[in-house]
Amino acid sequence: MSSSDRGPVRTRYAPSPTGPQHIGGIRSALFGWLFARRHGGQFILRIEDTDRKRSVPGLIEMIQDAFDWLGLDIDEGPRQGGPFGPYIQSQRLDLYQTWAHWLVEKGHAYKCFATAEELAQMREAGSGYDRRYRDLDPAAAKRLASRSQDYVIRFKMPLTGKTSGYDMIRGEVTFDNEQLQDTVLLKSDGFPTYHLAHIVDDHHMKISHITRAVEWLPSFPLHLKIWEALGWQKPYFAHLPVLLNPNGKGKLSKRKGRFAAADGTSVPVLVQEFIDAGYLPAAVLNFLTNIGWNFGDDREIFSLSEAIERFDLTDVNPANSAYPIAKLHWLNGQYIQSADVDYLAGLLKPVLQGAGYAVDEARLRRVAPILQVRLKTLNDVIAMAGFFFEEWSCFTAPATEILFQKKMDGRATRQVLEASIPVIESLADFSHERQYAAFKDLAKKIGYKNGQVFGALRAAVTGQRVSPPTFETMEILGKAESIRRIKLACDSLE
Repeated sequence: MSSSDRGPVRTRYAPSPTGPQHIGGIRSALFGWLFARRHGGQFILRIEDTDRKRSVPGLIEMIQDAFDWLGLDIDEGPRQGGPFGPYIQSQRLDLYQTWAHWLVEKGHAYKCFATAEELAQMREAGSGYDRRYRDLDPAAAKRLASRSQDYVIRFKMPLTGKTSGYDMIRGEVTFDNEQLQDTVLLKSDGFPTYHLAHIVDDHHMKISHITRAVEWLPSFPLHLKIWEALGWQKPYFAHLPVLLNPNGKGKLSKRKGRFAAADGTSVPVLVQEFIDAGYLPAAVLNFLTNIGWNFGDDREIFSLSEAIERFDLTDVNPANSAYPIAKLHWLNGQYIQSADVDYLAGLLKPVLQGAGYAVDEARLRRVAPILQVRLKTLNDVIAMAGFFFEEWSCFTAPATEILFQKKMDGRATRQVLEASIPVIESLADFSHERQYAAFKDLAKKIGYKNGQVFGALRAAVTGQRVSPPTFETMEILGKAESIRRIKLACDSLE
């Protein structure tokens, strides 16, 4: 559904700069971005900053930085500019005020002079706003306005009947008008509410398709009526399903940030948390695209360009989805495993530097390939391979409980390690393949299992129970350093 009768496809993401970017909002943006790219259209970033009390300085840049990290290009926005700017709502106030007063003049809206005390009394009565100023005599309204009393502009919703509209995901949806109130369009300070501002902007920015969370579905009839009152052609709407907590209970929190799942797993929900936790942007995008939409062919791993070729909003599942954090962990490992080595090394470098390591880039390019099948997140490199980037002269022998392998005591461990030194010295070719063959022969010669010999060597040269493959590690450390570390382990066993 490219809506060729409405011109080119134009979608938008319109966040409020009131908090860090939540992954639910990013998914709404992603689905709009995919749809625009599928149909050769444009994707627009618009900042809805009319909630002045909650707007946080600096968040507009953070929002744009999140898109840069994800690799989702923006065609028009605060940073990019465009023919329908400005793209920040607080810079478009005259436009909203003009159309709010136009609606009043045409009889679709009215000035409401209810005081804070009156509204409080209505709330206490449990009735909500009672429309007391809806049918105010024009002369009386003029007198009240002339006294400089504060007023808001409210939309006149039909009091009876039903309002229906088409949703690309849910089909035709119908609402009873009598269940809806006369909503505020323009506040007393001259700032619009979301209900007016987004419609004015979507019209003037020629937005053809709107992707937004299903929480906005109850407001759908109000928005449809405002579109009709303004006499503008409505865009297509797609109300996306909610992301639920990993246990399937309750909506994924927007405000709390990362929390622990039932099994103790850390669950990132803000874009910065994905970055901090060591996830790759391509894996995050693949993960989000898979929630509520299916690529088909039983494929779970696909590129963004492949998703563009197939994506359609009408294929989105309307059911809310649990947040499959385990799937993200698996996907991220798959993307790390298939990454170009130089690219992976470039991602690992700042992680290691952030942990305080001085990174030798040449060594990192040698280390990266032996880590690829073992890392689930970039942060795993610290525990698994940080020892490569410590001052080698500061390396000390590990504790005996790390050195001892199954069914081995100090005497046996020292025997294996001492026997390994001449083997290393004899190898003109210190490649990991040649090491493996030589130490396999040694294990057979001295009567130990391969795992016992290899494990003792790994512990001696890395100081860890878990590390990259033993012989690839020794190859990178080199003969002299490997022997030095083994001798330190032997000395600790005296």
